[in-house]
Amino acid sequence: MAEQLRLMAVHAHPDDESSKGAATLARYVDEGVDVLVVSCTGGERGDVLNPKLQGDPEVERDLPELRRKEMANAAAALGVRHHWLGFVDSGLPEGDPLPPLPEGCFALQPLEVASAPLVRLVREFRPHVITTYNELGGYPHPDHIMTHKVSVEAFESAGDPTRYPDSGEPWTPLKLYYDVGFSYGRMMAFHEALLAQGKESPFAEWLKARDEGNRPPDRKITTQVNIVGWMERRDQALRSHATQIDPDGWFFAIPNDVQAEVWPTDDFELARSLVESELPEDDLFAGIRDRAKV
Repeated sequence: MAEQLRLMAVHAHPDDESSKGAATLARYVDEGVDVLVVSCTGGERGDVLNPKLQGDPEVERDLPELRRKEMANAAAALGVRHHWLGFVDSGLPEGDPLPPLPEGCFALQPLEVASAPLVRLVREFRPHVITTYNELGGYPHPDHIMTHKVSVEAFESAGDPTRYPDSGEPWTPLKLYYDVGFSYGRMMAFHEALLAQGKESPFAEWLKARDEGNRPPDRKITTQVNIVGWMERRDQALRSHATQIDPDGWFFAIPNDVQAEVWPTDDFELARSLVESELPEDDLFAGIRDRAKV
């Protein structure tokens, strides 16, 4: 009898799970995989980014609690389990020079302090695969960079009984992936699809900045998971984060039927693997399925 496969997706804030690889999560849930989303922080220092809700006193009265409710709705839309790691949002520093990060925030925690609860959770949930961000955080938010650090630390330490000895029985995950959701190729494909329809593209400035060297070069895409049939679940999860996502914004600029035609996958970079699989892959569990036996 095959053991149930388990996938852990580690994110910085509520809403990140819905904007990065969400359709893949929904697909694996439907295929019987046990999927757990981890939010390292509660997004407490986030702003109301949906212009339709800005200035609404009911929304701004207790934004952290509202974001917890949004996260619950998004998890329900995707069908995933969810866990708050319990750290406080660091905020995105702005200005020149940049102000110091707030005392006690996630990004200022010592690595072993920030990693210990994730190591414990890995040992409890026992994922075969973990997904997270690359060393640049996907984009340079301090919480995203810290999420990368704790995810790598947990991946490398959870199976070692000498590390974090008070954090449960050791478990060794088999593969670690970085999300590659905003690649140049994908954005260009969407941009050209919109122009071909005579529509304005919201990706022009992003592509221009990339061409001018103001954005980091693309990561290597090793794994593409087909998400045709699961895009609407992703969109439902995105809309659940109403304070963060404008329903008329760029996330929804490309109709799903066009996405299915021009770029039908979620994309990932295989960063660590303890199993053999042939690249490129179309499955995060490539090389694992035959091993998952009881």
